[in-house]
Amino acid sequence: MELLFVALGGAILGLAARYLLPGRDFHGAVLVPAVGTAVASAAWVALTWLGWKWDGGWIWWVALGLSAAASAAVDILLSRRRAQADRELQQRLAKNGVPHHA
Repeated sequence: MELLFVALGGAILGLAARYLLPGRDFHGAVLVPAVGTAVASAAWVALTWLGWKWDGGWIWWVALGLSAAASAAVDILLSRRRAQADRELQQRLAKNGVPHHA
């Protein structure tokens, strides 16, 4: 049951990253929340395998902290990369013109 709660927490943190950080025009609506959910769940499972107790506070802080960090990193890095790719494509099209297909 706790895995469900940590997955929900990761999804909420991913949603927060999506809507609080700039650049959401460059990726899909579900990508960042999915990353948050996956990272929180994977961290939780890994930490329980390492013997961390589910009723201890640290497992929650670490799993949700990793989820928030991964969500923010994916949002920022992906939006920067895609914005750069768009600029490069615009420059290439301006230089070479738009190809015409017959």
